[in-house]
Amino acid sequence: MAGNKLRITELALRDGHQSLLATRMKTEHMLPIAAKMDKVGYWSVEMWGGATFDSCIRFLNEDPWERVRLLKRQMPNTPFQMLLRGQNLVGYRHYADDLVEKFVDLACAAGIDVFRIFDALNDLRNLKTSVARVKKNGKHAQGAMSYTTSPVHSTQFFVELASRLEDMGVDTICIKDMAGLLAPEPAGELVSKIKAKVKVPLHLHTHTTSGLALMTVMKAIDAGVDILDTAISSLSMGTSHSPTETIVAAMKGTPRDTGLDLDLLVEISEYFKGVRGEYSAFDTAFLGVDVNILKSQVPGGMISNLDSPLKQQNALHRLPEVLEELPRCRKDMGYPPLVTPTSQIVGTQAVLNVLMGRYKVLSKESRALVEGNYGRLPGTVDPELLKTVCGDKACVTVRPADLLAPEWDRLREEVKDKATRDEDVIVFALFPQVAETYLKKRGTPPDEKFKKEAAAPAAPAKAAANAFHVTVNGKTYDVRVDDWDAAVPSGAARAAASSAPSPDAAPPGEGRMVAAPLAGAVWKLTRGVGEHVDEGDVVIILEAMKMETDVACPHSGVIQAIHVKEGDRVNPGDPLLTVG
Repeated sequence: MAGNKLRITELALRDGHQSLLATRMKTEHMLPIAAKMDKVGYWSVEMWGGATFDSCIRFLNEDPWERVRLLKRQMPNTPFQMLLRGQNLVGYRHYADDLVEKFVDLACAAGIDVFRIFDALNDLRNLKTSVARVKKNGKHAQGAMSYTTSPVHSTQFFVELASRLEDMGVDTICIKDMAGLLAPEPAGELVSKIKAKVKVPLHLHTHTTSGLALMTVMKAIDAGVDILDTAISSLSMGTSHSPTETIVAAMKGTPRDTGLDLDLLVEISEYFKGVRGEYSAFDTAFLGVDVNILKSQVPGGMISNLDSPLKQQNALHRLPEVLEELPRCRKDMGYPPLVTPTSQIVGTQAVLNVLMGRYKVLSKESRALVEGNYGRLPGTVDPELLKTVCGDKACVTVRPADLLAPEWDRLREEVKDKATRDEDVIVFALFPQVAETYLKKRGTPPDEKFKKEAAAPAAPAKAAANAFHVTVNGKTYDVRVDDWDAAVPSGAARAAASSAPSPDAAPPGEGRMVAAPLAGAVWKLTRGVGEHVDEGDVVIILEAMKMETDVACPHSGVIQAIHVKEGDRVNPGDPLLTVG
């Protein structure tokens, strides 16, 4: 057994609650325990990045930058770690180099010390800007490899990748096993071979979803892994991570003894046990072991976040179908590792395939992934899918960010009347669909209910159903909405919907309704009343499941009425506009 002290990174403040509670933990529940966590002596505490930035502004009405500052005051002695998606930062597209550099500068100023930087496709061209900027700020740059298994991934692939990361100048290297796919024997072999190849310390991140993690961790420790990610026990296991206390106890008295105080960790665990109860509405149903994950390869954090979009689409019962579709979708797209943003892209596409038919609807992000706008895919894209997306056009082969014009100065000028701080300009860059709403609501209590409540008595079923022609990307589908009251918002939106003509009842020559195919928000109206549109023209862009979905017109005509405005939330079957 290797004789170096095992160091621990605690995940309770980021990936622990992202994996189990859909990233909903509020800063107010972190602050009371922060000073006690500062006494533990962790190598680092991961508390930012990943989905936390998005969740703060989209759901919690919290300032994510202020979260760092508030916690830092309580934890001055503990290095803060964030998860950074390379050229994607904490968003879902590639950003220009000047924006990446500005984000890193602001994150360093706020209090982030360790940047775990990865690319979903393991395309290291997408890491070079952020790694260089972190180093320029004098902070710790950790290069992470997105671990996965597929016909195009092997142990040697990751050993060579680690060597290339070291050549980039990273301070440490992380094996990022986001779905719990790393088995014990391969883990021992991989750690041993990487340790023989590179000199910088090696870090392991894995999830307990598949039930392999504790065995895998022990093999990695025996092979000499230097740092280990764990989560305090009350936020561990299931789709989360190995319990911190268990690892500390297992290593006690051995050459790899962590030196951490088990009694102090138990106190921290008791605190988070109470906190977890405050988020029962979001607590994942995946609390045990699911070996099917070895097939679907769904990351821990993604499972809890799949529940919400499927509930929005009234299709939670179809989750098993989505989990079966995911590996098929992943193969078609060239075997990308399933980690943000590719996990969201492939996961959302799997949902669309199940609900609407395979590739009958493609999100904007799915198209970009296949086109090469996220980087070099590990494998070969399905020829039919490639033809659907690219036609006769050539795919992108250069570093995607090389195609992007500088955007920081332009964006700051565009939003100068809305964003007075550089940190808020970043919010507009990363999440333009929700930035304005966030700034108006920031600091107010969130709209969501965090605790489960007793179910209300079911309303009597309605005999009548409402039929609509749902049109997406030029294709028309027949949809029946059995509960009109549940589908249509109250107030002005319902009045507008009820006054709109039903497509089935409209006389010949009059307009036909285009209805929402998915639950989501109206992000952009691309045409106005009175404008002529041709068949296939995009008339509305919906933001559904964090992705952009085009709604196209099924036939040529003139837009007679628009029943929604930008920012409105819609349910499946809600009237969007009338074209005749």
